[in-house]
Amino acid sequence: MKTKEDVEKLEKLIGQLNRMYAELSVLAKKSPNDGINLFKMNLINKVLRSANEFLVGDYLPFDDFDQFSQDSLPTNSDVTLILSQYMEQVERFRSDHVLLHAHKFRYVVNGEPGDVEARPPTRIGARRE
Repeated sequence: MKTKEDVEKLEKLIGQLNRMYAELSVLAKKSPNDGINLFKMNLINKVLRSANEFLVGDYLPFDDFDQFSQDSLPTNSDVTLILSQYMEQVERFRSDHVLLHAHKFRYVVNGEPGDVEARPPTRIGARRE
């Protein structure tokens, strides 16, 4: 990440993915094959576009998917499947950009430990300095 604003965007993205997944997984359990409405799909696509800004290269969950098509609305289970994959990759990205520095986990900004504290990494890739 290049700036503190990137860190803030990532934290916002993580929160949005978690909440969307929580809400839609409830719907998917009750009615997995029901389609989502256009309003929800547009919000989900907006969050996925934001995720795609971070998840380049090996972090991208799927080479051939970047958002849902408006031509055919996805089902609740389709959306939860995709969101769960994005959540995993966003967490891998976050973990790879967290560093233990001066006894605290911090986000790496421009290759250096930044001033924003982070939760400990949950995936392989945590660095120590």
